[in-house]
Amino acid sequence: MTSEPETVAELVLARERDHRPGLRFEDRELSHHQVTAAAAARAALLRDLLDARSARHLGVLLDNTPEYPLWLSAAALAGAAVAGINPTRRGAELARDILHTDCRLLVTERAHLPLLTGLDLPGVRVLVTDTPAYDELLAPYCGAAPEISPDATPAARLLLYFTSGSTGAPKAAVCSQRRLAAAGHSLVRHFGVRPDDVHYVCMPMFHGNAVIADWAPALAAGAGVALRRRFSASGFLPDVRRFGATYFTYVGRAVQYLLATPARADDREHSLRLGFGTEAGAVDARRFEERFGVRLVEGYGSSEGGAAIQRSSGTPDGAIGRAAPGDDLAVLDPGTGKECAAAEFGPGGRLLNGDAAIGELVNRGRSPFEGYWRNAAADAERVRGDGWYWTGDLFYRDASGYLYFAGRADDRLRVDSENLAAAVIEAILARWEPVAAVAVYAVPDPVAGDQVMAALALRDGVSFDPLAFSAFLLAQGDLGTKMAPRFVRVLPRLPVTATHKVARAALRGEGFRRAGSGAGAGERGELWWRPRGGGGGGYREFTVGDEEAVVGEFRERGREGVLGEE
Repeated sequence: MTSEPETVAELVLARERDHRPGLRFEDRELSHHQVTAAAAARAALLRDLLDARSARHLGVLLDNTPEYPLWLSAAALAGAAVAGINPTRRGAELARDILHTDCRLLVTERAHLPLLTGLDLPGVRVLVTDTPAYDELLAPYCGAAPEISPDATPAARLLLYFTSGSTGAPKAAVCSQRRLAAAGHSLVRHFGVRPDDVHYVCMPMFHGNAVIADWAPALAAGAGVALRRRFSASGFLPDVRRFGATYFTYVGRAVQYLLATPARADDREHSLRLGFGTEAGAVDARRFEERFGVRLVEGYGSSEGGAAIQRSSGTPDGAIGRAAPGDDLAVLDPGTGKECAAAEFGPGGRLLNGDAAIGELVNRGRSPFEGYWRNAAADAERVRGDGWYWTGDLFYRDASGYLYFAGRADDRLRVDSENLAAAVIEAILARWEPVAAVAVYAVPDPVAGDQVMAALALRDGVSFDPLAFSAFLLAQGDLGTKMAPRFVRVLPRLPVTATHKVARAALRGEGFRRAGSGAGAGERGELWWRPRGGGGGGYREFTVGDEEAVVGEFRERGREGVLGEE
């Protein structure tokens, strides 16, 4: 039996004589052979431009154009590492990301040049891909023989990708050639990826999802890749049909955006067979399959590679799956380090003991986590003294060992001394038919702890009906008495990050401020509330007088400082 290649460089080289379609973008098409040849030319250029005495890192500040996977492949052949640079970062923060990852080379395009204006980037050479100067620089290297550098070992760094933490500067997680190749092989086996498949890459390639879960398995199987410059809900199905795509990955709210597009009689006329991602939720996954005939597989794998959960047949609705064979995943109380109680469910699947069952997912066994680039404090936060990997994500576990996602560690709410998880409440609110997308988060309580707030984006042409929403809440048997939102903000669209995750920090920052007429009023939408609390109570519009009264209550209790500033 032939062993699987241990490096991405070997996977790139394996396609050298493959003349089938390998990479498609808009009206361009490259064969696998042409992709390998183009990667070899860039690898040869890299060897001349990067100093072997320093970190062999290049930053890539590009949309999903063919140059992105070509430079990934080139870095693999040359034994260098790619730092994915987020184009939504600005000014000093953007410069910090480039300099922190020790990039000596920055590959970008004309559209992103304004982002670099005025930045102090000492020692960084900038290559602009869509210019004559770039073509002239690359021309002497075209025809370079594809070869693997001695530096391209299994342990060699290949990716430095920033995690989207909610506080502090983003951390650059390290991914080696071995780990990326292994992830590709694993997904090929798990999903039965074939050489004649086409992977549609519409999530941004500066993020781990698109590279690890979409590009890597395509490379490992010899499947084709089709790129979309940036995600577009309206362009999704036309792209899928044009490219013959069979597989895609998603993150965050992309599925909700697709479901919000107008339904058509030909929604099932396409080649797509599978979507793989996170945070779509069971309700929207079911709606997606009913409408488009495509199964969505919700998975879990920490961005840093420290823990993963496998979904298998028999996984209950709402659960992600179980630990992979040989892994030792546990749900622990972050305060005591002790294992949380097994989840208990009531009628309708309501979680009865969230306070005791919800904790942080911890890998107590082997972990492929390879650390953060030059951030020992962050490494120590992830891997504690016992060698266990703490994910920073909340879960609960049933008596059969199935794991249920309950949100990020900073998504926990404490209402009337009871711990609640945002993801659990979101899954319930997502059942309301008018909802296109929902986010649940904490706002301060005037006395202590938190109040539940929900941001709702409704389907086109639908207005918020407070009586219908209250009736819906009363009909949900698994909605606990503390879970009903005290405040509801109705928005045309939820704010999202560049990776299509809900920008919760922005929502928390708005708190329960009214739309008003000042700066930012357009983004605040409508605001409704339940003045006297009580699960399922009636909602009314939040007025100027209401805001003054609530702020006054905080002031009376000496908690005005938790409201932040306007």
